[in-house]
Amino acid sequence: MGVLINGKWTEGRLPQETGKSGEFLRADSAFRYMITADGSSGFPAEAGRYHLYVMLGCPWAHRTMLYRAVKKLTDVISMDCALPHVRTEGWTFGVDFRFPACTEDRLYGARYLHEIYTRCGPDYTGKVTVPVLWDKKTQKIVNNESSEIIRMLNSAFNDVTGDRSDFYPLAKREEIDRLNASIYHHINNGVYRCGFAQTQEAYETAFDELFQELDWIESLLSRQRYLAGNEVTEADWRLFPTLVRFDVAYFSQFKCNLRRIADYPNISNYMRDIYAIPGVADTVDARQYVANYYSIERLNPSGIIPKGTPVDYTAPHNRSRF
Repeated sequence: MGVLINGKWTEGRLPQETGKSGEFLRADSAFRYMITADGSSGFPAEAGRYHLYVMLGCPWAHRTMLYRAVKKLTDVISMDCALPHVRTEGWTFGVDFRFPACTEDRLYGARYLHEIYTRCGPDYTGKVTVPVLWDKKTQKIVNNESSEIIRMLNSAFNDVTGDRSDFYPLAKREEIDRLNASIYHHINNGVYRCGFAQTQEAYETAFDELFQELDWIESLLSRQRYLAGNEVTEADWRLFPTLVRFDVAYFSQFKCNLRRIADYPNISNYMRDIYAIPGVADTVDARQYVANYYSIERLNPSGIIPKGTPVDYTAPHNRSRF
């Protein structure tokens, strides 16, 4: 996967994403504007104004798809989905019978996502990532940081949709923030720290931290239904995308092979519990996860995509005991 340098597509990676010890360091997102209910940010919450660019294989984009579904925003915020295979010029739009959820760019007819970035800033330098929250009115990227996009979707459009469910309640924010920070470092980004490590030491450090955190989550979920108690919160929506990808991609392709999610009774039941929430199943596509991760050339030079998807999200769960 390449990057944009002064608006030109260039093969390679950003040098700042590899640390001195070979560890993977994720670059910060570049666009950080916010949509607000009252419009004080310059981006007011309005039906039909905003558009999401996603790719189903990406866990960061998956967060925003989950919120779009459970916050009843599917008719408020339009969406296009790139193909799962990593292509020569990055995320690519198009129709493929194998992946019926994927679309063309229905706003501008762009072939590549990097064209959307340069439409916003012709001299942009940096990564071209999903999700992208786009403002159709100003033709600008509002935000490409998933953690901030889901905060907007949680509350900014409440007056538009009438949905007032709150996954970041004031009384639990400190606990949710603590969970998010730990799970992001050790699990969400931890699998990438394993997969993209450039030294054995960096890999083993990330590997050990990943499974220590999963063991802790397994113990926590033996006592309560969700991460912050018995109600779904933002912490659950942020963990779930990593869990549904783990056994079909991270376990093998990212060398996270000590245990599968299927080997954790509480976590695997918890994953299926969340999957059963109305709207969630439509955001999950195991086949796209396999196609996405196994198309990363530096991890799989042969380009052979495994046929199997060894996971069952629909099996009964036991979480209603809480």
